[in-house]
Amino acid sequence: MEFFGITHLKNAQTHLITAENVYGQKGRGGMAQVSSEPQPEVLKIGQRWDGPNGSARDLGLKWKVRPCITLDGNSETTIMDTDGPGRITHIWITVDTPFYRDLILRVWWDGEESPSVEAPIGDFFCCGWKTRINILALPINVNPSGGMNSYFPMPFRKHAKIMVENRNPNAVGGFFYAISYESGEVGADEAYFHAQFNRSNPLTYMDDYVILDGVQGRGHYVGTQMCWQQNSEGWWGEGEIKAFIDGDDEFPTYCGTGTEDYFGGAWGFGSNFSAPFLGFHDLKATGGRPTNTVGNRHNLYRFHIMDPIRFESDLRVTMQAIGWRSEGRYLPLQDDISSVAYWYQTEPHSTFSPLGTRDDLEVI
Repeated sequence: MEFFGITHLKNAQTHLITAENVYGQKGRGGMAQVSSEPQPEVLKIGQRWDGPNGSARDLGLKWKVRPCITLDGNSETTIMDTDGPGRITHIWITVDTPFYRDLILRVWWDGEESPSVEAPIGDFFCCGWKTRINILALPINVNPSGGMNSYFPMPFRKHAKIMVENRNPNAVGGFFYAISYESGEVGADEAYFHAQFNRSNPLTYMDDYVILDGVQGRGHYVGTQMCWQQNSEGWWGEGEIKAFIDGDDEFPTYCGTGTEDYFGGAWGFGSNFSAPFLGFHDLKATGGRPTNTVGNRHNLYRFHIMDPIRFESDLRVTMQAIGWRSEGRYLPLQDDISSVAYWYQTEPHSTFSPLGTRDDLEVI
């Protein structure tokens, strides 16, 4: 398999957006001034100006004068506002873990009214439960100590805008980010990246958990991240993944054999693991082995990079929540479950259901 077309020459120009070059302009990296007055481009994009990095006071221009930003409490901050055509190739973000659920990542393509990406930052990068987890997947990679990376290619034709909402009433300092993108033509057959967060706390008895619903258009489903808190003792992962594709009604076209099977494990996840396309972490595992106790929290991911779920007109994705009760009978669970769905599709997309309040998303 060719390694991501790395040998091919391409008519494109590479840009890097950071707090020191907020528009990723050519030949303007590292130009932040040691000054009490904000840079004009910082005012234009609407970011808070904290003044220069005091560590650079003796060295000045070129010496890491503005490496990060502060997100005001209960505010929205733009971190990318760029005309196309182009393609985001890498996003790196790091911020303190207590804010993983308070910071909401939103992305708009080509001037659309509703975002194509809306998810808490931690969950988007497969770090659920406000917990830093090392993730060794190909599209999402999280490294010590909290360097969160996305390698999902994100093409846009007219415009790309990324904002971060801080739902915490207090300011969040030390928000670092770097966004790599290529300016250049986008193929007519390239779809737009989407990601959506959902949560049911607790899941209604006898209901399947809904990962994604209401998708209209043509595209392919490429990944699932899940957070799962047990409200019952014992094994919790007997439920089947279901993808209802192109008019499927009561019965899906795509139906799996069990929760741990879908996430690439078997027989109840014998240990934590992180692999290029699949991963599982029991946050209370002892000696690496899951404990499956009441209140335990699990973090899971699967990326359909080699096996996308393709749809022509519509898509709905659910996961059953099944444990065990006496006499070897299935137990429909009422657990705290949340997820991020990742997919590509043509625009326009259906407007997402409301994300919920800060209290609705809170990890307690």
